[in-house]
Amino acid sequence: MSHADTLQDLVAAAKRAGADAADAILVSNASLSVARRLGNIEQLERAEGFDLGLRVFVGQRQAIVSSTDPSPKGFAALAERAVAMARVVPEDPFAGLPDAPDGLTTVDLDLADTEEPRADLLIARAAAAEDAALAVAGVNNSEGAEAGWGRYAIALAASNGFVGEYVRTSHSISVTALAGQGTGMERDYDYSSTVHLADLEDAAMLGRRAGEKAVARLNPRRPKTARLPVVYDPRVASSLLGHLAGAINGAAVARGTSFLRDRLGQRVMAAGLTVVDDPTRRRGLRSRPFDGEGMQGTRRAIVEDGILTTWVLDWRSARQLGMASTGHASRGTGGPPSPSTTNLWLEPGKVSPTALMADIREGLYVTELIGMGVNGVTGDYSRGAAGFMIRDGALAEPVSEITIAGNVKDMLLELTPADDLEFRRGTDSPTIRVEGLTLAGA
Repeated sequence: MSHADTLQDLVAAAKRAGADAADAILVSNASLSVARRLGNIEQLERAEGFDLGLRVFVGQRQAIVSSTDPSPKGFAALAERAVAMARVVPEDPFAGLPDAPDGLTTVDLDLADTEEPRADLLIARAAAAEDAALAVAGVNNSEGAEAGWGRYAIALAASNGFVGEYVRTSHSISVTALAGQGTGMERDYDYSSTVHLADLEDAAMLGRRAGEKAVARLNPRRPKTARLPVVYDPRVASSLLGHLAGAINGAAVARGTSFLRDRLGQRVMAAGLTVVDDPTRRRGLRSRPFDGEGMQGTRRAIVEDGILTTWVLDWRSARQLGMASTGHASRGTGGPPSPSTTNLWLEPGKVSPTALMADIREGLYVTELIGMGVNGVTGDYSRGAAGFMIRDGALAEPVSEITIAGNVKDMLLELTPADDLEFRRGTDSPTIRVEGLTLAGA
């Protein structure tokens, strides 16, 4: 029996138990991972899992139950428990399935690599990454390297007629290097995560970069408090997109807890800037043929020429706002859907990172952020940071134990992107320059 057939049987059991509507989601996974530190294999693990989630509606009441038992023999009892729960919970006037299933357009997202790697190959990748990091002059220790593979099958069926399933795979390498001695030690890391092995970055190159970054951070200073331009390295620049995504999340907008709640259709970034969300990006880390409610997402310019064009909506938040879902429902087996972005990125600018910094007499280049100091209601921003000073357009001494502060609304309007966008994280950004932030230091 296919996963889709299994879910249809579960939905039918829910209807027989008294549910007015129901949907069910199944996630089947297999993974293989290895961890190596200082030449020793510390972990070699293979895991397989099966999770099933059933959501039922009785009127405007909903309940969710989950199980790890794929046997149809238990479906009747599972459905009866869910319906009994739904009958005693408060009504939710906005909960419910989509009125009708989306007619899915077949798109080849190329999300499944066909070959499962052997354990010895993963060990070799982790070894190559760690050995390359340890070979960098100045690196004298390691937090280890990890390599992994995973395969996930996702299926969804609903009483409104929707049935869909797909498979995705993942390959990953990560490595962390340490440099210095005693209280003067510094660490840094690098990693790569892809859908297909062919797209994975070279393990030795990752290790070498991690080692070089760790050494470059040695003997950091704490600069004086100042107001200056801040340049975000791509691996932390994506956090600004994360703050944007949180502010345009339909659930936050419906609650009135977003600092952009009244800015739909208005300017939120400089003219010429575009932020794209695309669940259909081929081999994308967050690509999917349908969302957690069976809606087919499409590529959207969430910000176009600096103008905020849409919220990120599932059906519940859409109903609260008197709108329609944008196909952004995300869910697991144990909870209801909620809105979430997919492959999100800021379109690159026209100048190199070097040119972006060239006129900065004194500034800050951020490579690490600490904490989540962002007020979702006001946009006030204050985060611990580390990186390098910029002096006369070039990177200078390393700095740490500092805080950068501003307001995300102003930061979005003031940011300028470089031309170095790479798709590595799911939420991706080129190097970004933001004017006039406050650096709190010595």
